[in-house]
This record gives sequence, C-alpha cells and structure tokens, in this order.
Amino acid sequence: MMPPTTLLLLKRVAALAPLCLLTACASLAPDDRVEARAPAQWVAPLPHQGSVDKLSGWWEAQRDPLLVELIRSAQEVSPTVSSALARVESQRAQQAAAQAKLLPSLSAQTGLRRGIALPGSALATRTDAGLQASWELDWLGANRQALRAAGGRVKGSAAQWHEARVSVAAEVAQLYYSLRSCRRQAELLREDAESRARTARLIELSARAGWSADAEAATAQASAAQSRSRLTQQLAQCDIDIKGLVALTGVEEAALRAKLPAEGSVEPATAPFAITSLPAQLVSQRPDVYAAEREVVWAAAQVGTAQAARLPRLSLDGSITAVRLANGGGSQDYTLWTLGPLALDLPIFDAGQRRAAVESARAGYRDAVIAYQGRVRQAVREVEEALVNLRAGDERLQDVQLAAQGYARALAATHARHAQGLASLLELEDARRSAVAARTEVEYLALSRRLHWISLYRAAGGGFSPDQPVAGLSQDAGSPR
Repeated sequence: MMPPTTLLLLKRVAALAPLCLLTACASLAPDDRVEARAPAQWVAPLPHQGSVDKLSGWWEAQRDPLLVELIRSAQEVSPTVSSALARVESQRAQQAAAQAKLLPSLSAQTGLRRGIALPGSALATRTDAGLQASWELDWLGANRQALRAAGGRVKGSAAQWHEARVSVAAEVAQLYYSLRSCRRQAELLREDAESRARTARLIELSARAGWSADAEAATAQASAAQSRSRLTQQLAQCDIDIKGLVALTGVEEAALRAKLPAEGSVEPATAPFAITSLPAQLVSQRPDVYAAEREVVWAAAQVGTAQAARLPRLSLDGSITAVRLANGGGSQDYTLWTLGPLALDLPIFDAGQRRAAVESARAGYRDAVIAYQGRVRQAVREVEEALVNLRAGDERLQDVQLAAQGYARALAATHARHAQGLASLLELEDARRSAVAARTEVEYLALSRRLHWISLYRAAGGGFSPDQPVAGLSQDAGSPR
C-alpha cells in the first residue's frame, strides 16, 4: 500500500502539471523561426544558356570523367570532410543520449552473501537478484528542450558535411581547370618560342651574309630567349598545379599525369545550370545557411534548458528484488519491492548561477540569430557577384576572341611583309607580342568563365537539400532513422 504522504504529493503534482504546461513550460524557449530577410528577386541577370542541368549532378554534366574521378578521390581523403563526418556522428550520439533521458532507466543487480545475520542464528547464504528503475518525469520539458537542441545540432552538422564536400569539389575543379588552361597557355608559348627561334636563325644567317644588321640579329636572339624563359615559367606553374592536385586527391603523380588529356585537346564547354528567381528559396538550399538556421534552433533550445533548470524537477525511483535465504535447516524465498521515493527538487538559492546561465543562453541565442541573418545576406551577395562576373566574362570573351582573330591576321600579314623586306623586325615582334597577348587573354577569360560558374555553384549551395543522407555515417552513431 502506498503511503498517504506519497499519494498526496502525487495529487499535487498532477494538479500543477497542466498549469505549468500552459504557462512556464510554453515560454521556456524563444522562437527558433527567424526571418531570412532576403530580397524579393535577383538584381543581376540570371544565366540561361544552352541546356540547363540540375545542380546536384553538375560535375557529371561536364562530360569529363577524370574531373569526376578526381573530385570523388579528394572527398574520400579530405581531412575536412572526414572531420565533418566525425562531427555528425558525435552529434548523433549526443542526440541519442538526450533521447534516452526521456525514458526510464533500468538496471539489474545480483549479489551473494554468506554469514551469520543475528547472534545465535545459524550460518546462512543469501542470494539477491533484482531490478532497479529510475525515471525523471520531464513535466517541465527540460529534457525535451535538450533533445530539441541536440536535433538541431545533428541537422546543422550534416549540412556542414555537405558544405565540406561542395567546397572540396569546387577546389579540385578550380585547380583542375587551372591546370588544363596552364597547359594550353604553355602550348601557345611553345609555338611562340619556336616561331621566334626560327626568325632568329633566319636573321642570323642574313646578318652573316651582310644583308641584315648585327643589331637586328641580336634583337631576334634576345626575343627568342625571352620567349623560352616565359615558357619555362609557365611549365613550372603547370607542374605546381599537378602537385596541388596530387595533394588534394591522393592520386599518385605518375598516374595523374598519365590520365591527363593530351596537350592541345579541346575542352568541352561548361554546362550551365538553373538558378531560381527567388533568392529566399535559393539561400535556403545552401548548407552553411541551413546550418546557421539549425544553430538558431539549438540556441533557442539552450535557453529553454537553462530556464527549466530554474524550475522544480520531479523524479521517481523503484525496485523489485527476489531473495533466497538458505541455511542448514532449509531455504526461504521472498520478494522485496519499493516504489519511491517520488522526489521533488526545488531550487531555492544558488547565488544567481541559474539566472546567469539563462542570460548567457539568451546572449548566445541573439548571437545565433544575428549570425544567421548575416549568413543569408552574405549568400545573396555571393550569388549576385557570381552572376555579375559571369555575365561580364561572357561579354568580354566575345570581344577578346574577335581581337585575337584580328591580331592573328595582322601577324600573318606582317610576317609576309617582313619576308619581303617591307617590314622591320621591330614591327614583326610587336605584331607577334600583340597576337600572343590576345590569345593568352582569350585563354585566361575562358578559364575565368569556368571559375565563375564554379563560384556560382558554391554560392548556390552545390545541390544541397536538407533531406540528403550523409554517406559513410555508421548506423549505430545515433538515434534510429
């Protein structure tokens, strides 16, 4: 039979619980839904050229199997991605621990004792086997707030894992395209160096025959040497890019060099992708913005947890034990059980520690809100800048291509005139420099255009969606999914 005092305490708790749920419990945590404050539409024009692909499969749409292979290798060996995955597993484990606090805990106990319990009694053996249960009644929602906070952290860490993968993919693509462009520029410089070397040999023969001045031959040789120097510098930069890819992807350098396309091979055009006209919709697909939003949820729940710590806490314990007492005269079996205590913890005085914890949690919540809003503004800015750069790059590329064609025709005409003695070597070298500079600028702008698409890919979130699974996550790292 339950003691009358325990029954009275249970009745009072049952009477107070609805009132608490309607008042204090409902206002433990602040609102975790924060306005994004994104503009109504993009100011910069949106790119819509050719076939439009989805962002999630954008790398495959580039029709470059080596690029896809390098990105996957880099994501597998990246310490940034690995650390992000470890954080996801850690947060899932903490979520499981927070969820367990909402349920009773149960432990088994067993024991064996032998001795004389009372003076004059016979030697006896006592065997105990029982279960003990403990449950904190989460009537004020403290543990539910902790579970809510842990859930926010899990989702935020998963988004950060996706962000790390997007970042690694973009870094590999930038370096890969830079290497391809570097090799094409080296090919241009090699052609220029060979042309200057042929011109220097012809002028040297002409100077020996007395048809050209020695100064003109010296100028031609200096020009050829200068061109070889630029080629050597460009080749060194290409080697540096290769070693950077080796470090990022973990692929052996010899194997990487063997897989690279042949020099002078034509690179396919960059596949565009769709950009929504609603900035608020797009920024919600960025993993960093989503993670910042989940951080607001976590901070709000932390306020609720700190508030709940200032309120009473109710817990209930119980146990049941089977006992066998054996002595020389026989054995006796009986069962012991207890229900209680039903304990109510009432905070009275802590010198302001709990109040300070609430103020600290509120400050953290305000900081998380400001950080989230700032992240949204930064996301909008990055997309706008990428759109502006992409449009300006496309317009410049068309003009530079026309200029390169004109300089190429001018070089051919000047070379013909120089062969007929109608143009000086200085005119020929000036026309050659202009033609090489124009072709180099075309290659530079073509590379810039690819890099601007990659910047837009990162700014748009890289195809992230909150419901994407986290690959490589161990199944026992958290709560059931």
